[in-house]
Amino acid sequence: QVQLVESGGGLVQAGGSLGLSCAASGRAVSRYAMAWFRQAPGKEREFVAAINSGGGSRYYADSVKGRFTISRDSAKNTVYLQMNSLNAEDTAVYYCAAALNPLGAVVIRRSAYDYWGQGTQVTVSS
Repeated sequence: QVQLVESGGGLVQAGGSLGLSCAASGRAVSRYAMAWFRQAPGKEREFVAAINSGGGSRYYADSVKGRFTISRDSAKNTVYLQMNSLNAEDTAVYYCAAALNPLGAVVIRRSAYDYWGQGTQVTVSS
């Protein structure tokens, strides 16, 4: 019903910036809350940031607060993650996810998300 495709990953130097995009297709994409998760080698997938369906409410993991910004463009059915001041701890595969709920509210738990992208690798060199 919803397809998500991430892009923008790559290699970046510590202290640098990188922007990720998630292109969504399918019905009623604008009704979904969207989020970014990441998974580093040997670790569980963890929450990074989420944005509600209207784009007016955002929530960030403590580890990225103040450095990352999530946004969405409803006209383009795209969600973005702007990452600044990157460090080695940010190295991971980043996944885009979509969750449908009655209010389109921000959701943090992984199990709430219905659709996932294939992920894009972000590597931060030290």
